[in-house]
Amino acid sequence: MAVVSLLAACGGNGGDEQATSAAISAVDSAALAANAARWVDSELQPTTLSREAQLAELAWFTRAAEPFRGMTINVVSETLTTHEYESTTLAKAFFDITGIKVNHDLIQEGDVIEKLQTQMQSGENVYDAYVNDSDLIGTHARYGYVVPLSDFMSGEGADVTSPTLDVDDFIGKSFTTGPDGKLYQLPDQQFSTGSVTTGFRARISSSSSVNVMVMNWVCRSTGLRTRTSPSSSVCM
Repeated sequence: MAVVSLLAACGGNGGDEQATSAAISAVDSAALAANAARWVDSELQPTTLSREAQLAELAWFTRAAEPFRGMTINVVSETLTTHEYESTTLAKAFFDITGIKVNHDLIQEGDVIEKLQTQMQSGENVYDAYVNDSDLIGTHARYGYVVPLSDFMSGEGADVTSPTLDVDDFIGKSFTTGPDGKLYQLPDQQFSTGSVTTGFRARISSSSSVNVMVMNWVCRSTGLRTRTSPSSSVCM
């Protein structure tokens, strides 16, 4: 979009270029919609939703992701079966439906904590999102390095928060709510007290918006598919 604006400002055929860009976007959207239908029929089953409702929900992801197509974000989690599925299957589905690539690394639990602490202490962007145990909720609330999801989803990130995401439907939300009453992590898997952290204050930008979409995607896709009550969570 920025490139189109720049070319329009530099040349005399801005209208033609914008029309071309719109045509390309329409083709991309049609291809992504076809991908969504393929994933619904081949993988995202069983579900309590009708096929039409599933496609409508995935169409929202396609529309919301349009400004961010072509981006890559980096996510890390402990090597567990649930997260392996997210890394190998759901990340691919998310790319096919949104055009946003997710690199989901799988490492040991201690290494996840080490990377998280390194990012907090250095300010270096090691990962855009972390799947970490919810016993870190005190750290997140005290030090203010991560974005409270409840603030972001109701404010700057409202446009990229799925309208079908019912946060109150999650079991274990109390484990991911700080003493200030804000939700810092969103339950992602049923495992004692785990959770997903998705964005650091230094990185409140387009990547935060994409992180929230990914968080929405993972929680909706895994929950709808298995109807489990997750409590490993996502932090941003």
